[in-house]
Amino acid sequence: MVRIGYTMMTEQAGPRDLVEHVVGAERAGFDFSVVSDHYFPWLDSQGHAPYAWSVLGAAAQATDRIPLMTYVTCPTFRYHPAVVAQKAATMQLLSGGRFRLGLGSGENLNEHVVGGGWPAAHVRLEMLEEAAGIIRALFGGGTVNHHGTHFDVENARLWDLPDEPPPIGIAASGPRSCEIAGRHGDLLVAIEPDRDLVTAFGEHGGTGKPVVGQLALSYDPDHDAAVARAHDQFRWSAAGWEVNAELPGPAGFAAASGHTRPEDVAKEIPCGDDPRTFVDAVRPFVDAGFTEIALVQIGGKHQAPFLEWAEAELLPALREL
Repeated sequence: MVRIGYTMMTEQAGPRDLVEHVVGAERAGFDFSVVSDHYFPWLDSQGHAPYAWSVLGAAAQATDRIPLMTYVTCPTFRYHPAVVAQKAATMQLLSGGRFRLGLGSGENLNEHVVGGGWPAAHVRLEMLEEAAGIIRALFGGGTVNHHGTHFDVENARLWDLPDEPPPIGIAASGPRSCEIAGRHGDLLVAIEPDRDLVTAFGEHGGTGKPVVGQLALSYDPDHDAAVARAHDQFRWSAAGWEVNAELPGPAGFAAASGHTRPEDVAKEIPCGDDPRTFVDAVRPFVDAGFTEIALVQIGGKHQAPFLEWAEAELLPALREL
């Protein structure tokens, strides 16, 4: 049976609200949770971008059962991989073994802030692979020295290590990233229900490992209000990953999505309050071989009613899958 997760979307709520939301998700019966790790929202109308790792630490103390995961952290620009390893090990200890580290090659939107430029995609993937190796080495204990193409590590050691290191997830959107995920990841992270990604992950060592997807939705008893909110805050998603990874700020996302109509968004994002609509949207992920799907309820102020409805209607319907 597919596992259904909840997304703490840092772009649409402040830190205290995000912790309250994941407490509600645990109470509602979600199987796991993930958190986005951004420096900027995609659009000004979303309005937030707190530091995800502080939110995670608070969430670990405020919850008892629900697993936590970054979806995803870029370990190559804002953060050095040695620091990511330290943060992830600490989170595994704070959460009592409930943490998974999701890694990805990043978006210009968030990584430009440190002034390091934004290289071509193949370079970003090289950096991701090297970073994943460094993190894995530090999880292994002992002292790590590394002098690679993109990173240097001098005499580093994690002094507080959990008995079981956090599983590492690698985000993939094409053959090269699937190869990296298969070699270095304990699970695959993807946002499109693409069976080819799952197959390629398996061919490079990922057979039998979890595959985690994500689906944005807009619950509201007023269907038109649900569509309007999805258009206001999530119309940027229609551009696709290749575009979204390159744009430098919210103004760029606003311009890129300026001609996207509400009806266009409604074709891509399930809206309303009919559980069957959302089950139909999740089904392609299941058919493609995904084992877990994290749901994103659009709108920071609309989490509480969504969680109540999810517990009563949506989660029972999805578990019939």
